[in-house]
Amino acid sequence: MTRLSVNINKIATIRNSRGGNMPDVEKAAVDCERFGAEGITVHPRPDERHIRYSDVRAIKPLLHTELNIEGNPIPSFVDLVMETRPAQVTLVPDAADAITSNAGWDTLKNKDFLTEICSEFKKYGIRTSIFIDPDPVMAEGAAECGCDRVELYTEAYARNYGISREKAIEPYLLTAEKARECGLGLNAGHDLNLTNLEYYIRCIPWTDEVSIGHAIICDALYIGLEKTIGAYLSKIKIF
Repeated sequence: MTRLSVNINKIATIRNSRGGNMPDVEKAAVDCERFGAEGITVHPRPDERHIRYSDVRAIKPLLHTELNIEGNPIPSFVDLVMETRPAQVTLVPDAADAITSNAGWDTLKNKDFLTEICSEFKKYGIRTSIFIDPDPVMAEGAAECGCDRVELYTEAYARNYGISREKAIEPYLLTAEKARECGLGLNAGHDLNLTNLEYYIRCIPWTDEVSIGHAIICDALYIGLEKTIGAYLSKIKIF
């Protein structure tokens, strides 16, 4: 059964644009859980332009579901993960000035580094997931790094969905099958929305988790956060 983890970065972006504490990011995290989210995702970046390191520290003890911390494992990020001990850490190769995630890891070129990071986090019982492009070779490489899951970067799927959803899903299905063959769990995220999510899950029903933030907040502007989370849950709870 696929789980929905709500990324609350955009809520923090709105708060930071004005200063003060409106909207309240901690309350939003708790409310997302109350509305049915099965996890909360945060992606703190070095410039703290949305989620701040202090937010992560404050949110962790409030949650009853899983906390997933995404980010590039620079030293300050590693220290934050070690301090807060989330259920899952997702390793993303973001440049410091990236507007949003725009590529997965090359798990072959970065094998030694990723192996070391995965080993360190797993010592503390933290599930590790590596963010990859839809390429079976990258999934196989991730497995060799010792991670528990891979997260498929779904931007290309979302971009090509309206042209041909059958062709758009092909590389994801091949990569998902390779990940399963290698014994890896499977996550997905980036630009998944109410239009393209259900088809993705129907084609890859063994997806463990989808992490969605931007689209949820956009939809919530029109139908409210509680109804939006319910709508996304209805797209993944189809089996």
